[in-house]
Amino acid sequence: MTNLRKPAVRLFAAVAAVSLVAACAEDGDTASGGGADYPDQNITFVVPFSAGGPTDTVTRLIAEPMSEELGAQIVVQNVEGAGGTVGSGEVAGADPDGYTVLMHHIGMSTAPALYADLGFDPMADFEMIGLVTEVPMTIVARADFEPETLEDLIDHVSENADSVTLANAGIGAASHLCGLLFQDALGVSLQEVPYEGTGPALTDLVGGQVDFMCDQTTNTSGQISAGEVKAYAVTTPERVESLPELPTTAEAGLPELEVAVWHGLYVPAGTPDEVVQQLSDALVVALADQGVIDQLADLGTAPVPAEDATPEAHRAKLEEQIETWGEIIADAGVEQS
Repeated sequence: MTNLRKPAVRLFAAVAAVSLVAACAEDGDTASGGGADYPDQNITFVVPFSAGGPTDTVTRLIAEPMSEELGAQIVVQNVEGAGGTVGSGEVAGADPDGYTVLMHHIGMSTAPALYADLGFDPMADFEMIGLVTEVPMTIVARADFEPETLEDLIDHVSENADSVTLANAGIGAASHLCGLLFQDALGVSLQEVPYEGTGPALTDLVGGQVDFMCDQTTNTSGQISAGEVKAYAVTTPERVESLPELPTTAEAGLPELEVAVWHGLYVPAGTPDEVVQQLSDALVVALADQGVIDQLADLGTAPVPAEDATPEAHRAKLEEQIETWGEIIADAGVEQS
């Protein structure tokens, strides 16, 4: 009787020990926010700009294939304000568990120079997931604006700087930065009209309330094709395939104005490495999706190469761009309090 009970006791103890180890492992995974169970709930992609704008458009394009790859629903949330810094600050302070992700553009690299009291450090307070796309800018005007070409626009602006209005999507937005470069190249100071997002700025441009603006091809291609706005040039070294008749700024007489708006995904600093890698891997899959490629092409852009959709490439890009734009913004003297 005794000999039969001893193995049973030992077996029970072994099972209990295995169960305890498994429970501890599960607790460890839960505490870290990562592990094999990630993701087990909806993931929020925060866009720090208005719905319908170019960054919002790019985010929604990649959200569906990333959702399928991750096996979790991705919900896009627009948290606009202060040139993208409100939404970015919220993500910086979120739990580092991989369930709150930020999509931002070139503005992440300009914010440190633009805002004296930013409230977060782009390099220290985030983990980078990967770059997504680099979008050309276009110089567009209301359909009935007098200048017909970029050369005409340069002459008109130079002669009528006091009365020409230049719209943008707010301080620090890509349209604002492009506008700064335009004014710097011409040596003029225009009447800038800031909006809470690119969507309302473009709406007023189409409606004739403002004269012209810089905006991304992801936001202007449809209006250009429909003849709702007058287009002068793209701000990249080569012409855009979807807008083949539109010259580059260099071709049209303004080689100093060259800028592309790059986008990237971020999570709060401290997010587990394995979660960062899962998100990065899902991004690579999404950018290889033919539907995404085709839709981005229609919008005048393309996914970055797979090697750039990585945390390492993204971090290097952000660091380089912070230094580059810091000098430009300091020279322009547009720091915000």
